[in-house]
Amino acid sequence: MKFGLNVEKPSQGSFWPSIIVASFACFGGILYGYDTGSISGIIAMDHFKRVFATNQDASGNPFLTSSQKSLIVSILSAGTTIGSFSMSFVGEIFGRRINLIIGCGVFALGVALQSAASAIPLFAVGRFFAGLGLGFISAVVPLYQSEAAPKWIRGSIVSGYQWAITIGLLIASIVNNSTQHRTDTGAYRIPIGVQFAWGLILAGGMAILPESPRYFVKKGMLEEARKSLGRLSALPPDHEFVSEQLLEIRANYEYELSFGSTSFIHCFTNEGRQLYRLVVVTTVQALQQLSGINFIFYYGTDFFQKSGITDPFIIGLITNIVNVVMTPPGMYAVERIGRRRLLLVGAIGMCSAEYIVAIVGVSVSSVVSNKVLIAFVCMYISFFASTWGPVAWVVTGETFSLRTRSKSVALCTMSNWIWNFGIGFATPYMVDSGPGNANLGPKVFFIWGTFCLIAIVFVYLFVFETKGLALEEVDELYEKVSSARQSSSFVPTHVLTEDAKNAEGIVDAEKLRGVEVEHV
Repeated sequence: MKFGLNVEKPSQGSFWPSIIVASFACFGGILYGYDTGSISGIIAMDHFKRVFATNQDASGNPFLTSSQKSLIVSILSAGTTIGSFSMSFVGEIFGRRINLIIGCGVFALGVALQSAASAIPLFAVGRFFAGLGLGFISAVVPLYQSEAAPKWIRGSIVSGYQWAITIGLLIASIVNNSTQHRTDTGAYRIPIGVQFAWGLILAGGMAILPESPRYFVKKGMLEEARKSLGRLSALPPDHEFVSEQLLEIRANYEYELSFGSTSFIHCFTNEGRQLYRLVVVTTVQALQQLSGINFIFYYGTDFFQKSGITDPFIIGLITNIVNVVMTPPGMYAVERIGRRRLLLVGAIGMCSAEYIVAIVGVSVSSVVSNKVLIAFVCMYISFFASTWGPVAWVVTGETFSLRTRSKSVALCTMSNWIWNFGIGFATPYMVDSGPGNANLGPKVFFIWGTFCLIAIVFVYLFVFETKGLALEEVDELYEKVSSARQSSSFVPTHVLTEDAKNAEGIVDAEKLRGVEVEHV
């Protein structure tokens, strides 16, 4: 039976428990996107400036200095960098569910501190703890989803996390637009306080949903793994289909163990061109950030306000709608157009749109020029949302060999957050006027556009096409093809061994019928 995604639905049990797991876990994406999007509007609110700003302009209006905006925005990414990377060391101690609940608790502490703050130091501390919790959540949610969900719908569930992030950004923009004109602290405390709801929903869901069966197998808790699989499949724990799934997970794990222990040093060796892969993917992550997307979502409202646009909050809302609407086409196209081609198309489109924004921004200032600026910012976002937004993470997840995969992905994720922090910290100094600032204004889009131009060249020369390849076939690709330009024509010749089939989840169920777990 097909289920709308060109995949085979299992004939036994029910898919609804897995859908529920995915829905609750996706709140991690909404929570992350909401926090990222809310700060863009908050730092542009008049009442927030009256409470937190320490300087006034010539007209007596309070304003946040470049250093203050830099601290408020970027400190979140500093916490997230630490939180996400720490999961590579402590993620196996408590399990996926407990780590997510802990992350929600740390995040809630950060939200409480921000809500209570009336000065920047405490607000920044709250932002750091919120980032720390988000780091835990952003590292664990995709892992929990991929391990708990059945393979027939796993890809859609994990891709949905990226879409949930864009939905969180949109919700934040709607809330900001609703409270911006308030003349009390509710203007910014309401958008901040709403985040408690997302954390509560995620933590509450994790309290009642089953733990990842793969985590239980790693810990040798096979009966608990059986119970978890039963709940996810809506079947009794001793059902034959549950036993088959458990045997498959056990076989996968034993195949991974056959590679021996792995340290971070193995990610930097030339064995299987691991170092090459790591450099390529970390650069893709860096270029994703250097395309300037978080300039829009961190500072967009403030930028539109200073560009003379009359209602910057509405424009921020429009850009977030574009982001949400244009992400699903990218999720669809990545398996049909391919990773490499989609990245090239996206980089070309973003480069063109950003150069136009920069040229219009520095040439004229009028109602017409503002409309052109908004239109091409939206065009830029549409290219990003449908290409570099989801595809960079697809490339990250499937480039590395089984032995170094988890640690390499952790390093690449950390790379993304480091660049996120750097851009969030440096942008006010680049854009704002005043002593010590570059006062680039719209000219900053020349910088983002140039990095997109670099991305075109980099993808063409170095990014391999991995569409349609199994994990071991990706290893064969890097062993046999010396140039990324030839990767699209690669035809795999590797014949999977029975153990490799198990590692890819291709288990012959007929051979496993009636076999008990304790006999594996």
